[in-house]
Amino acid sequence: MDPRRKTPHVPGPSLWPVGFAIGVAVALLGLVVRWQIIALGIVISVLFGILWIREAAGRRGIAEALPVEPEFGPGHPGPTIPPPSTREKYPRNVFLEMSTLGLGGVIGGLVSLPALGFMVGPAFLNQGVKDHDLGPVENFPQGSFVVATYMSDPSQGEVSRRTAFVRYNGLLGAQPSFTIISNHCVHLGCPVQPNGPVYDKQTKTFGDVTLIPTKPSGFGCPCHGGQYDSEGNCVAGPPVRALDRYAFSIRNGNLYIGAPYSVAIVEGEGAGAKIHKNSYSPPGEQAGGIESWLYPIQPPN
Repeated sequence: MDPRRKTPHVPGPSLWPVGFAIGVAVALLGLVVRWQIIALGIVISVLFGILWIREAAGRRGIAEALPVEPEFGPGHPGPTIPPPSTREKYPRNVFLEMSTLGLGGVIGGLVSLPALGFMVGPAFLNQGVKDHDLGPVENFPQGSFVVATYMSDPSQGEVSRRTAFVRYNGLLGAQPSFTIISNHCVHLGCPVQPNGPVYDKQTKTFGDVTLIPTKPSGFGCPCHGGQYDSEGNCVAGPPVRALDRYAFSIRNGNLYIGAPYSVAIVEGEGAGAKIHKNSYSPPGEQAGGIESWLYPIQPPN
């Protein structure tokens, strides 16, 4: 402090509260973008929060400037050194300030967390996909596709009917291998059609499942011209990735179709294909890579 000034020194503004607020904003943004961004926001908030608390705890109020001793000539004993301060390290006002801030933070969390839960939680509840029995493995000829349609939720009737392209690849080791491709174009979700003949007269049924043989050279979207090869890789048009696929399982000799997942690209064919699998993403989104971080979080499927 300038000794000619009589006003006490006032500490400058702190940047720690600004950093804490930025961390909270990043964490809230992560709720609709990516879990990684939520974690980043929490780290920023904790780091700046600790620095903010340390700074606030270290303050003792406004520090009064010590009186300036005048200069004296030779022979003078010099300025008198004041004795060490006996003031409390954490006076009552600092304790009350920290207690108020902490209690306010706890109350704010208790008020905001339930609201956030009601807003975000329903999208993540009861969203799983139940496995559906497509019938005996013998109904799927090796090396050939069939158009399989089934009702994902029979209680809702025909409105829940889904379509998939199913091919039996033979055995992979000791286990049957299947390729099950979704008929939803990954551009905008239009229904993809086989590029080849469909044999309606050879239709088989199993419960609510209908199996129609087909011999496609690939698959095409009638909406915007997206084209895919027989493994679902995009070969022309606007789609940004390969067609989605379905998980499957074999139980008591029957094929069960499971949850869908997204595919960036498929290398190879049939049972020996290498599938670059990712979690399910809606049409129009990248599957994997840094670009996928720019899209919102998807609820479980």
